[in-house]
Amino acid sequence: MQCPYCQSPEHHVLESRIAEDSTSIRRRRQCDKCQKRFTTYERIEGVDLKVIKKDGSVEEFDREKIKRGLIKATWKRPIDTADINAILDEVEAKLRLKSATTVKSWEIGNLVIRRLKKLDPLGYLLFASVYRDFVSLEDFKKEIDQLLP
Repeated sequence: MQCPYCQSPEHHVLESRIAEDSTSIRRRRQCDKCQKRFTTYERIEGVDLKVIKKDGSVEEFDREKIKRGLIKATWKRPIDTADINAILDEVEAKLRLKSATTVKSWEIGNLVIRRLKKLDPLGYLLFASVYRDFVSLEDFKKEIDQLLP
């Protein structure tokens, strides 16, 4: 790891503690060369999982890809990064419990959608429109009708 200011690889840890999300360790470091301080987060490497896409192709599970989709769907919504990370943590935890090393993309999408639906119905609708390939206003209408009591 390099200092983000001077790119020196020489630094030392000043303090370590469990981060707010309880899934990572926050470390305050100080560069030995420029003496500036910076923070790093250490977390368990994500799920070692292959995802089978709709078209049959296979790719590695990518937490950041889901995060980008959630950020787009909840743009300008009352959802903060902690909420998004909580969804991602829950999805990863459920995937870790599976004995299989491959999972279909729709399974991951359903885990995300169920959690987002409880958190923010409009964000859910926006995420579902991409995930479920809405192509018409009728698709939106059907989904909205299911959301309304």
